[in-house]
Amino acid sequence: MKQNSGGKSAPRSPHLTTAEARRTILERLSPIGGWERVAVRNALGRVLLEDVIAPCNVPAHDNSAMDGYAVRFRDLDVRHDTALAVVGTAFAGKPFSGIVGAGQAVRIMTGAPIPQGADTIVVQEMARAGDGQVFIPPGQQAGQNLRRAGEDLALGGVALPAGKRCGPAELGLIASLGIAEVTVRRRLRVAFFSTGDELASIGKPLTPGEVYDSNRYTLFGALSRLGCDMLDMGVVPDNPAALEAAFRCASADADVILTSGGVSVGEADFIRELVNRLGEVAFWKIDIKPGRPMAFGRVGDAWLFGLPGNPVAVLVTFYQFVQDALLVLSGVSPLPEPTLFEVPCGEAIRKQAGRREFLRGQLGRVDGRQTVRLAGAQGSGVLRSMSEANCFIVLPEERGDVAAGEPVMVQVFDGLI
Repeated sequence: MKQNSGGKSAPRSPHLTTAEARRTILERLSPIGGWERVAVRNALGRVLLEDVIAPCNVPAHDNSAMDGYAVRFRDLDVRHDTALAVVGTAFAGKPFSGIVGAGQAVRIMTGAPIPQGADTIVVQEMARAGDGQVFIPPGQQAGQNLRRAGEDLALGGVALPAGKRCGPAELGLIASLGIAEVTVRRRLRVAFFSTGDELASIGKPLTPGEVYDSNRYTLFGALSRLGCDMLDMGVVPDNPAALEAAFRCASADADVILTSGGVSVGEADFIRELVNRLGEVAFWKIDIKPGRPMAFGRVGDAWLFGLPGNPVAVLVTFYQFVQDALLVLSGVSPLPEPTLFEVPCGEAIRKQAGRREFLRGQLGRVDGRQTVRLAGAQGSGVLRSMSEANCFIVLPEERGDVAAGEPVMVQVFDGLI
């Protein structure tokens, strides 16, 4: 990992805006090194290191796009039905071996090679067949319903570019070229842990003052969807020695360190001071709600993202900052664009200008019109509302209160990886 060079308005905050924080993060990152060859079935979710070059035409030959009849266009009457003799059938796996002559037609199935002599396909719904003949109505176009060799991919062309993350369609495309293996970047290694003396592991009774550690499971799910190799380091207590040992271990084994909790200004929050001693902190506060106390920097050779301790703030900061950073480090290029669009808000929302807010919303239809409403209580510890939501309502820094019916921007969860 190498660092690259690189309403009434509220008073300007000393903290970074969302855009400034994203820029600060992304300008510093470059893809990790390392690669491997994997079978096509194992390439799902992996990032291509190099272009996939087509070793053949796709399709390999001119073929029919429809079930119908292969004919010679010059035989067709432009004003009346044309009667043609049906001299055979062409299947996708068993082509017609003869030549289509004057006044002849060949019954053809989708994907079958175009018989020699034919240059046009008439779909079966437009033709009338009987007694060894087919009757073709006027109005056909020369070359209709043909798929030309190399139409999808030409021999020697770039089928998939380097930096592409392979999904189901990409696996099918690679297989259509007859390629059994591809070269992909190695998986990103991410170490993660929670901090706090109040955190208890699931499966044990809570003592007074304790809460169950949910953030590690949230991060496990998010990292799993990105295909990262994960090192779950559990819960680290709020003391400098334990935290320093955890950071040293994580930075030796991982490309990225994710923590939750310990980045605010509380008396027991050691992480900022510790990271400054072991590496650097690029920033540690953002004008965002929820998620203002978020740190970004380095510990040794590992990038650090110190996320807030509140469960919803963990998800907000992960999706708005960390996810794209992990994709860049994994070699994804270009980054996917966020799915944002404007819809009327179904209720009034109070907001103070000066920070960007990400509210949990339910996008749906009322009386046939698309609208969005708040998905329950919006406290940063209310994870249930995150589960019940299907989008973020994104209110920018300069915006104040929202009246019912006013347009707001939404970011749908289906657009998040």
